[in-house]
Amino acid sequence: MSRLHAEHLYKVFGRRPDEAVRRLEAGADRDELRADGTTAAVIDASFSVEPGQIFVVMGLSGSGKSTLLRMLNGLLEPTSGRVLFDGQDLTALGDRDLRRVRSHRISMVFQHFALFPHRSVLENAAYGLEVQGVPRAERERRAGEALELCGLGGWAKSWPDELSGGMQQRVGLARALATDADLLLMDESFSALDPLIRRDMQDQLLELQKRLKKTIVFITHDLNEAMRLGDRIAVMRDGRIVQLGSAEDILVRPANDYVASFIQDVDRSRVLTAGAVMEPVETVLGTPAEPGAPAESGAPAEPGTPAESGGPARSGRQARTAADQPRTAADVLAAAPAAVPAATPLAELFGPCAGSAAPVAVTDEAGGLAGVVTRARLFAALADGAAPGTGPGTGATTAPEAEAEADAQADAQTGAEPAGRKEVARA
Repeated sequence: MSRLHAEHLYKVFGRRPDEAVRRLEAGADRDELRADGTTAAVIDASFSVEPGQIFVVMGLSGSGKSTLLRMLNGLLEPTSGRVLFDGQDLTALGDRDLRRVRSHRISMVFQHFALFPHRSVLENAAYGLEVQGVPRAERERRAGEALELCGLGGWAKSWPDELSGGMQQRVGLARALATDADLLLMDESFSALDPLIRRDMQDQLLELQKRLKKTIVFITHDLNEAMRLGDRIAVMRDGRIVQLGSAEDILVRPANDYVASFIQDVDRSRVLTAGAVMEPVETVLGTPAEPGAPAESGAPAEPGTPAESGGPARSGRQARTAADQPRTAADVLAAAPAAVPAATPLAELFGPCAGSAAPVAVTDEAGGLAGVVTRARLFAALADGAAPGTGPGTGATTAPEAEAEADAQADAQTGAEPAGRKEVARA
């Protein structure tokens, strides 16, 4: 069962909101309602969040993402639709029951820290427990443990104004963790921080998530942040969710031009993984051909090349015979310059791919061979605007020109002769 489930959520501000929802359901757009003095902040939003998942809602200012977040814990009542939390309909709860859910099971981390200046760091971290009515000794113990988790164990007696912005945000995160809530809602929690501190906080959150496995809904306007943190991402525009999927889904298959415009500046090498772009095992296994068979480029090895004379293999696309190809998964793993898990970012494959013509092996959870990433595949995946069906994860064969360009880029890193261009010219 999903931990959190949103069903057809609408939030309309202004006159006759119920009538506005009916108009939206009939096909009216946001601008038509605005002309009548009504604002549709969220329109027909539906999604599910699984236990232990970081679900990121990404959009520009005014897209409706913060309004959506506030409906998830009852701070705003939906005009229409339901929010189910562990199967319980939060929209049907009375005020008293809703406050109990918010104080015990849902915690929120705000953008601007929201610390009490007259309370110590420890007292701030323990505030949520104080609201719950937890005895002082117990809440101080749990708050101290949360501060330790967030790297602030030595700052318990300090005052908020003695801390940097990043440290203050860690106190806010510790306060949320101290309650041991099942769901964390984070509203632009890192956007007020300097870039380096912001990245440190992202690292901190990911590290904590590995240990605590919390369910998190994270709001941001920064796509790079969304791509880095989100197990799943919802992209919002004008109150609607226009695409919902993993970072790789959104990067490789943008739903429309609006989403495509966002991903232009994303560092693909940090988002795409070896598992997303690998070629299947079947493409590199098989029986060897007879000695003297044609080279894989369709032409025999050039006389005097290192491949023919038995010298060291050169980088770039090489004229190797089919007899040199590995036969088994063990052969592929032995020949590979590196063996990496499927979740490895492509940025970590540059070195192995540049230093060897053999493909990088991608392993499954048991350490077996799951697939391979060739240098041509790597650079094709990183090319801007890779089309669906020819890009990562499709198993499609790269065109010779694309392979030659990939080899040329790899050769530029190693200083080797760009042999691939010669072979394309001969093909």
